[in-house]
Amino acid sequence: MTVRTLALAGGLLIAGLALYASFPPTGQGAQPAPHDLNDRLKACTGCHGDQGRAGPDGYYPRIAGKPEGYLLQQLLHFREGRRQGPSMAWMVQGLRDESLEQIASYFSKQHPAYPPTSTAAVAAATALGPAALRRGEQLARQGDATRQLPACADCHGEKLTGIAPAMPGLLGLPRDYLNAQLGAWRNGERKAAAPDCMADIAKALTPDDLIAVTTWLAAQPVPGDGRAEPNTGSGAKSASSRWPRECGAVAVQSTEAGVSQGVSQGVSRGAYLARIGNCAACHTAPGGLPYAGGKAVLTPFGTVYGGNLTPHATGLGGWSTEDFWRAMHEGRSRDGRALNPAFPYTDFTHITREDSDALFAWLQTLPPADQPARAAALRFPWNLPGLIRVWQWLFFKPQPFVAQARQSEDWNRGAYLVQGLGHCGACHTPRNALGAPQAEGHGALAFSGAELQAQGWHAPSLRTAQAGGVGHWPLAEIEQWLTTGRAPGGQANGPMARIVSQSLTALTPDDRRAMAVYLKSLSPGTGSMASGAATTFVDDGSPASALYRTHCADCHGDAGEGRGPLWPALAGHRVFSQPTLTNAARIVLHGGFGADVPGEPLPAGMPPFAGPLNDTQVAQLLRWMQAASGSGGRGIEPARVNALRSVPVD
Repeated sequence: MTVRTLALAGGLLIAGLALYASFPPTGQGAQPAPHDLNDRLKACTGCHGDQGRAGPDGYYPRIAGKPEGYLLQQLLHFREGRRQGPSMAWMVQGLRDESLEQIASYFSKQHPAYPPTSTAAVAAATALGPAALRRGEQLARQGDATRQLPACADCHGEKLTGIAPAMPGLLGLPRDYLNAQLGAWRNGERKAAAPDCMADIAKALTPDDLIAVTTWLAAQPVPGDGRAEPNTGSGAKSASSRWPRECGAVAVQSTEAGVSQGVSQGVSRGAYLARIGNCAACHTAPGGLPYAGGKAVLTPFGTVYGGNLTPHATGLGGWSTEDFWRAMHEGRSRDGRALNPAFPYTDFTHITREDSDALFAWLQTLPPADQPARAAALRFPWNLPGLIRVWQWLFFKPQPFVAQARQSEDWNRGAYLVQGLGHCGACHTPRNALGAPQAEGHGALAFSGAELQAQGWHAPSLRTAQAGGVGHWPLAEIEQWLTTGRAPGGQANGPMARIVSQSLTALTPDDRRAMAVYLKSLSPGTGSMASGAATTFVDDGSPASALYRTHCADCHGDAGEGRGPLWPALAGHRVFSQPTLTNAARIVLHGGFGADVPGEPLPAGMPPFAGPLNDTQVAQLLRWMQAASGSGGRGIEPARVNALRSVPVD
């Protein structure tokens, strides 16, 4: 079975839907603290040090004072998949170009003093010997013309402190870090915009030359404040001619259009439907062409790859509106084969023929992309031909959405969006052992919560205030949350933050209100979830309490009361009332930013603690906060924390 069977709009279990990974209870926190960019960028400084001066272990490099263009390029490389690093990719993949520019600009203007050359760097240089160091200095200052190796100084400046706006400095960095970066260039783990001159240079260096130049660089003191030199070229021609090789890093000085911005509201109804259905989330690979497919999506039965939705022969070229409708409504491909239910036709079956035709018409206007389908890697017996047809016979019946006469127009419109194109039930409705939803439409188990084992998240119940229900919120706050991912009752984190920024922000005011009306009705009369719950943490002298003071209290308050709008209260937080602490563990391990929405300030970020805290410490900390919140939950075991470390963050 190949992903050709998936070649349609939409997403999979993780592509959509309301995952309230971080919701504080209602109530007043501490007095707001000043919220400048330094506050919002704790997700960065938590690893890279205050002002970006570098982490204490040398693993996280200095980003303070690096040229703005260089920092922006690296953020884009991580977001678009050209540079590897799961934590960094997770941090930035939901951020818009404008926000990445803001981050790059901020750190480029920070100039804390460089520390003296480390004793370890001096010792390594001494151990290497004078001859090798002379070779390292030659490569850095003169290069090697016989091997067509330009000098480091040719691109990174005579002082090796970088050249604005895109060339970074090479001094003040640990040798191990420099070795790791050159190694990544050599083996293809790190890439840049073509032509990738650094990859060519790294591959041309012999192992001895690589060690020689990195050891020499690491042992050099940083001159002055280490600021990058200005580019003295005047005009594009002279600026480009100063470089010894053609370099994509120099050519690319403007940001690339992000996938989340690839669909414009109002271009057509089909474009709008594609945006609120979040089709790009599963059908655009990191760094790939919009809607050209290739995105790997994990399921409990193996890995599938989003199909090509562009009008190319390898995608939807040659498809008719009837073919597309059959796929959306009946779960059958153009040739009659049963589609893998990773494509959520169990939800899309509810959309109208009119909306299906409009969506297809817009997809046919996309630039054709030659991207052949990638075969799914499914485990036995899911890789057997014909098994999906049996699955459909057992668990799926095509059915259009049926409005309920006793409900309002807003309620019915909201139900249509949530149950159909929004496919919220793909995550929030529990499934049986064979992956079939245990409820249809507005059934009793619909939206009652589910564990997404393959993705490592828990989609909380939208039917109870103790989990993800919003029945006790004013309607205006639900609409605010759908618009910005933030409201007095809580904020979106984890995958849900990206759903807000990539999809829900596009809702029209009428559709936003309709969705809010329906979501509010899912948990009617539940009242405030905070009644009877603890509102403060008490330092009891335990190891877990000490962990909280060290790693959490600075932002979330000594008593867990929160600090203003950026950092939510943790005492009484309803994440501790969910059936599992999966979401809490994932946020502690991997951190992340909130929803990044046009017109809103840069969202606050939380640094990852996968490095500073071991499995036992994470489990202790979470159990302590859960017990102090009075939820009576079952806690989490270190083995579960360890298992979550290995689940890709996406």
